[in-house]
Amino acid sequence: MTKTTGVRIRVFLLFLGIGGAGVFTATVSAQSEGGRSYVGTAACRGCHETEHESFHSFAKKAHSFESIRKMRSRLTPAEFRGCLECHTTGYGRPGGFRSEGETPDLMNAGCEVCHGPGSRHVATAAANDIKGKLTREDCLPCHNKERIEAFNFKPMIYGGGH
Repeated sequence: MTKTTGVRIRVFLLFLGIGGAGVFTATVSAQSEGGRSYVGTAACRGCHETEHESFHSFAKKAHSFESIRKMRSRLTPAEFRGCLECHTTGYGRPGGFRSEGETPDLMNAGCEVCHGPGSRHVATAAANDIKGKLTREDCLPCHNKERIEAFNFKPMIYGGGH
């Protein structure tokens, strides 16, 4: 593989949680955004179990790829790619979603869509290694006026997902 397609490496992360120690394996791209790589929402669960469960139970974006999968046959390739920008994690960015086969852990709009690539935060657990306090402006790349009027939805910051 070339650098433009991204080299995949295996990263083993150790999480210490209420249930004891467990090993989580995530596929992280060698390409990154500001020295941070996308790790997928499952990597957040070890330390943020309540938020993770709430997100997966109540946030539509946690299952967002399914909606465009259902519509795919009625979309042009360009329309489908446009949907990927908001319905997956990191599409069009270094180390982000590329395809269902290559990056299945980034297939839905997960934690890193709003909070940014999480590899450094997962490794250090430092609050300043991830975007914590979100504002309405953080939601605007996907939840902009045009899309809100077309689909009648609100940014997650007001949606109660976690």
